[in-house]
Amino acid sequence: MKKTITITTPDSWKDITLKQYLALHLDMENYKDDVDAQDAFVLNHLCNLTVEEIQALPIDTYARIKDKLHGFMSKVDLPLQRFIKIGDIEYGFEPNLSKMTYGAYADITKYETLTIDKNWPKIMSILYRPIETKKKNQTYTIKPYDGVIDDTKWLEVSMDVHFGCLFFFVNLLMDLLNYTLSSTIAMADIPVKLKPILARSGKVMQQLLNSRMEILKK
Repeated sequence: MKKTITITTPDSWKDITLKQYLALHLDMENYKDDVDAQDAFVLNHLCNLTVEEIQALPIDTYARIKDKLHGFMSKVDLPLQRFIKIGDIEYGFEPNLSKMTYGAYADITKYETLTIDKNWPKIMSILYRPIETKKKNQTYTIKPYDGVIDDTKWLEVSMDVHFGCLFFFVNLLMDLLNYTLSSTIAMADIPVKLKPILARSGKVMQQLLNSRMEILKK
């Protein structure tokens, strides 16, 4: 007798938590030379399908699910969300990066890269802190940084928030490059634009982003 299963597929990064993303990224890194395995991991982590269930899917169903997932997975250049509510607490993004305290700056820069990896929830815990005051004109203050990092709560926050924060910095760095690099620098030394690369990628190929971020740091 055939087994009937119900498959729930996410429609956007808003439906995927950081915890899911990190687990997917780890498996894809371990099998980065195996495209078929990577596709299977996408369905495994994002649709909660077991290996057995994936293997039993009709080929047309498998293709439709894969195409739907890859349709939004390349769209990671999302807007920064300055406010986010976790439980009963509303958090605000650091309102003035130029006036960030030395302690917060030092704790962020101790990580080798500014990218979504195992250290990312710690960075989010530094950048987003509980709102203390908020005015109608959207100006606000957040709790002073005290060196205490509570990263676990960020694992359940959706990826649209995380990508919005990451690409705030990516786009900031790209803008800085555009304004500060001399026109005499050889084009080969300028990193390839991130948007076209990510737009062509139907999978979570975070290693591409990592390498670009390393170039930007230098």
